[in-house]
Amino acid sequence: MIFCGTASRTCGAGAVRPRSTHPGERYDDTLFVVFKTVSYVEHEALTATSEVVDTGEVMIFLGSHFAITVRHGQHSALREVRARLQQDPDLLRLGPSSVLYAVADRIVDEYLRVTIEIEQDVDEVETSVFTPSRSQDIGRIYQLKREILELRRSVAPLAEPLRLLSGRRLTVVHEDIWEYFRDVHDHLTKVREQIAGFDELLTAILQACLARVTMVENEDMRRISAWVAIAAVPTAIAAIYGMNFKHMPELHWQFGYPIVMAVIIVICLVLYRGFRRNGWL
Repeated sequence: MIFCGTASRTCGAGAVRPRSTHPGERYDDTLFVVFKTVSYVEHEALTATSEVVDTGEVMIFLGSHFAITVRHGQHSALREVRARLQQDPDLLRLGPSSVLYAVADRIVDEYLRVTIEIEQDVDEVETSVFTPSRSQDIGRIYQLKREILELRRSVAPLAEPLRLLSGRRLTVVHEDIWEYFRDVHDHLTKVREQIAGFDELLTAILQACLARVTMVENEDMRRISAWVAIAAVPTAIAAIYGMNFKHMPELHWQFGYPIVMAVIIVICLVLYRGFRRNGWL
């Protein structure tokens, strides 16, 4: 197998470590494609530090008579791809292009599976935010948004290479397989739309959560203010009689003490009832 000089240098310098460059490059009669792989990280409960998405890479050098893959990440194994090709002689007859298609199809299918799992996490967060009991959801929402952003960064760069593979005449890609790549591109478009929907929904959930926190804080402030107002009544009356004035006739009156206590109780009850009626208590 002979590569052109540029492709050989790229393989030696970049294929042994993860790449973050453009996912598709062409070197004369050799095509170099980088696929970002993703897998869903299982967790008992979503927290503010939960890892939801793990990423890796599969790099493919494709020529007219060869296909070389380099993998990074434990979830980038291609045993299923090999088994599928062996079970489909018609696809395998299309040459190395069938390997490129099978890898792309398998990775995009994994994108779909990951979005299904993430959808459950989004539903869980949404349900938690709108439950009557208080919960600390803001950190979980931010964490899930970060994980979805990581998923988007893995998925989005693949759109343009798949579009080119499905409609551009490349000498290293068999013409009979262009339709297959169109199908993969359609699936990728669906994944991107789902990810965008998750992000928009989480933004709305976050805004609702912040609004709920503000509302709860306002309710707490009203409740505190109501109790302070009620407590101010006996405090004020006790302060008046605690100044030890000499000329306070009711101090020597037989019914002075019970009347003062009754006044305090009545005023406090009236205030309590008023606050309850207005929803402050």
